[in-house]
Amino acid sequence: MSRAAPVPAHVIARRQRIGEQTREARLFRGLTQEAVALRAGMDRATYVRIEQGQSSPLLDSLILIADAIGVPLSVLVRE
Repeated sequence: MSRAAPVPAHVIARRQRIGEQTREARLFRGLTQEAVALRAGMDRATYVRIEQGQSSPLLDSLILIADAIGVPLSVLVRE
């Protein structure tokens, strides 16, 4: 059985930046992590891992988070 290749450092850095932008958008809107998670239909722990860049979210999850915060998806993933 083969193991998945390690995630390159530049990918991890970009994932962390998306998490930072998500946090900034959430705080700008005055929302708690719990509120965003509830609105997005996920548990808070999952949301926190995404915001901290520890988890690689599905595109659907990012769309739900953007909708929950009330921003376009592009705000979360801009470069």
